Amino acid sequence: MITIRRQLLGLGFMAASSLLALHSAQALTGPTAITIDGGPIGSLSLSGGADGYAYGVTDAAPGQQTVGVNIANALIDLQKTSGVLQFNIEVGSTSSVTLGAFGEDGHGHLPGTSVNTFATGPLFLGSITIAPPNSPVTLSAGHLGSLEGYEATVDWNNPSQLSTAIFYVQNSNATGVQANITEGPVSASVQFGDGFDTGVWNFAQALVTYTIDANNVLNVYGAANVGRTGLNAHTYGSGSTVGSYGSYYINSDMIGGFYSYTVGNLNIVPEVQYVFAKVDHQAGIDKSTANLGAAVFGTYSFANTPYSLGGWVEYENSQGNANWFVGPHSEAVGLAVSPTWQYKDLFGRANVGALYLLNNSASGPGTAYTYGTGGSKFQFAGTLEGGLLF
Repeated sequence: MITIRRQLLGLGFMAASSLLALHSAQALTGPTAITIDGGPIGSLSLSGGADGYAYGVTDAAPGQQTVGVNIANALIDLQKTSGVLQFNIEVGSTSSVTLGAFGEDGHGHLPGTSVNTFATGPLFLGSITIAPPNSPVTLSAGHLGSLEGYEATVDWNNPSQLSTAIFYVQNSNATGVQANITEGPVSASVQFGDGFDTGVWNFAQALVTYTIDANNVLNVYGAANVGRTGLNAHTYGSGSTVGSYGSYYINSDMIGGFYSYTVGNLNIVPEVQYVFAKVDHQAGIDKSTANLGAAVFGTYSFANTPYSLGGWVEYENSQGNANWFVGPHSEAVGLAVSPTWQYKDLFGRANVGALYLLNNSASGPGTAYTYGTGGSKFQFAGTLEGGLLF
């Protein structure tokens, strides 16, 4: 039986995703902000969205529902993006649907949205930014989005509602401080705070973006735990300790990059990511362990129609005895395809995907893991998603 733990560590929202969106064709046109006159505060923008989905999955674990319905995301975002003092407040909740990790909410069905995802409760993002006039540098502090990876936490910003193994192992929103600098075609962000929402400030992240031209954008990111997070620290709002999730996540280092290429209505984004944890007996890591992920994302918008097609292919390889994704020593390939319809603020999307285990041998004899009760190395999943953006 497959042993995928109930982890919310794959929430990986990109704080700099708006920079990439300027240079890539999107499967969905995001929320259109409503401008509000804030009087002495200045001009404000309000946006948001909500979506839900029905799902089906094959070769489910015993006790796991093979079909069902759930709410995915419900968010309202208020921003002030001009002047010296700026802010961003996003209230609500999200959930992620990772291909190959279905049913891991502890109740036998796919995770629904919850305001208890983070220690900040319903505050999904909340930060204050100081932007000095004519300065290329801005400083932010508060509950910030991760700088890791291409995929966003909110699924309507992604080519598919189904997310990859790359996304699953990334750090998510955290409390901290961030510096941003832009010089010509290069922008960079550096963040320091409590990665993985642990309350322990020892996690550093960085993202560098190079805009070659309107159709080519290179992004390189990295993250590192610069201290040690003990097994008794709490992570995310579920109340679970680091030990429940695996100390290798919280004490890991990461390097990755993705390249956005746009030609006409087609956008292609290859990404490679490597996350690893060194031996640290005090943190409960007795052997080094790592996870390699690679994927190619694509989106094609059909001209003069409300239709688009998104999707991806992926490869995942876990080294060592830690359970990064499917299980220790796992190796898998997967794909997802998502035809999308959008009319103004309404959208509908069908998401289908399949994951196949190339290697499912765990750390010892007789410990192979499979999907379902029939020993399958293959899992198929599909969702039918609909929502409203404003």
